[in-house]
Amino acid sequence: MSNDETVLHLTDPRAMRALAHPTRLRLLGELRLRGPQSVGMLSDVVDEAVGSVSYHLSKLAEHGFVREASECARNRRERWWRAAHATTSWEPLEALDDPERKVASDLLRRAVLERYQAALNGYLAAEATFEPEWVRGTASSDNAYHLTAAELRELRADLEALAARWQERSDPARADARPVTMIYHAFRRPE
Repeated sequence: MSNDETVLHLTDPRAMRALAHPTRLRLLGELRLRGPQSVGMLSDVVDEAVGSVSYHLSKLAEHGFVREASECARNRRERWWRAAHATTSWEPLEALDDPERKVASDLLRRAVLERYQAALNGYLAAEATFEPEWVRGTASSDNAYHLTAAELRELRADLEALAARWQERSDPARADARPVTMIYHAFRRPE
């Protein structure tokens, strides 16, 4: 856990492997985006059987990603869940000297990348149904730079600060606000 209670900092390879499951990543994402949900609601959203959703939620709870939201339940049979943290982070550098952690970190990073690809494909499939003002704000780009290692770290800090600034501004209660995803990567290219 980081000093910020809204961020879960992963170091345990077992937790990384548990989160790397595509259904678990999606469930956690939905709970973060939509707030507390019942198992039945999540089952509808991710198009999985209730039993499967319950199993995956229990695995997420085992590693501290989600917790029960029993105050939302209408009766004792209904189970509600919430994300335990706003974000999850892990530092690839911390895994370089630990083969088990490196494998788990890479597995999780690849699973997250697949979620990003699915999200972008979902947007592309729905784009024609959006109002033009929403399409006008859409951005996709890549840039190539020649930087030093120190400059790459500075770029990372700038991107994280930009993301944090927009996260502070985010408010789902505004009538005209809609969910928006920002995905970015900065890395050294293999030569």
